[in-house]
Amino acid sequence: MILQAENLYKSYTPKGRERIDILKGVSLSVGECEIVSIVGASGSGKTTLLNILGTLDTADDGVIRFKSDIIFSNKKFHLSPEAIARFRNQCIGFVFQFHHLLEDFTALENAAMPHYILTGNFKLAKEKAEALLVAVGLKERLNHLPSELSGGEAQRVAIARALVNSPDLVFADEPSGNLDSKNSDKLYELIAELSHEKNTSFVIVTHNSRYASLSSRTFQMIDGTLQQVR
Repeated sequence: MILQAENLYKSYTPKGRERIDILKGVSLSVGECEIVSIVGASGSGKTTLLNILGTLDTADDGVIRFKSDIIFSNKKFHLSPEAIARFRNQCIGFVFQFHHLLEDFTALENAAMPHYILTGNFKLAKEKAEALLVAVGLKERLNHLPSELSGGEAQRVAIARALVNSPDLVFADEPSGNLDSKNSDKLYELIAELSHEKNTSFVIVTHNSRYASLSSRTFQMIDGTLQQVR
C-alpha cells in the first residue's frame, strides 16, 4: 500500500456555535498505481479528508501511514515542519479545482517549479517539465502564460506540475469542476493514462459519479463516514 489512513476524526467549533463533526472515524487505503475516487455532497468532508491525507491539515485523531511509515498519529506529525514540506514536495502531487498557476510564469515555468524547489537545478527542472507538458498535449503552449491558456490546458499544466517530481501519489480535488464535459472527459482519460505510464496513484474527489466509475474503487462520504460503493 502507498497510503493507509485509520480512524481519522476531525471537528470544528465555530465561535458561538456547537461543535461540527466533519470526519467520524474515516479509514482508507490506496495501492500502487491505483485510482481511487471519493464522491459525496458538498460539505460532506471530502476536501477536509484530502487535505489531511495530503498533510495540509491535521486530524484530531487517527493514524496515517505512507509506505508503512507512520507520518501522523497521536494528533501530530512524526516529522518536523521542514521534513513534512520535503515529503509533500517529493512524494505527493496536488491538483485542485482551480489550477492555481502562477500568472507571471509560463506553462513551462509553472510545471517546472516543484522540481526547481527540490533540486535548485532549473535546467533539469525545465527538461522534466517539458517532457510532461509534451505528454499531456501542450507542446505548442510551453511559453504561454496562464491567461493565454484555456481552462482545459491550464488543468493539464497543473497535472504536469503535480507529476514533475515523480510522486507516488497525487491528490486531485474536483479537477474537472471548472471544465465542460468534453474537456472533463479528456482530463479523466489523461489521468488514467498517466497513472499507468508513470506508476502513480491518484485519489480524486469528484461530484461526478460517471467519472468516479472510471476509477479502481469508489467511496462515498456520508455524514462524516467513508463507505465503499464500488
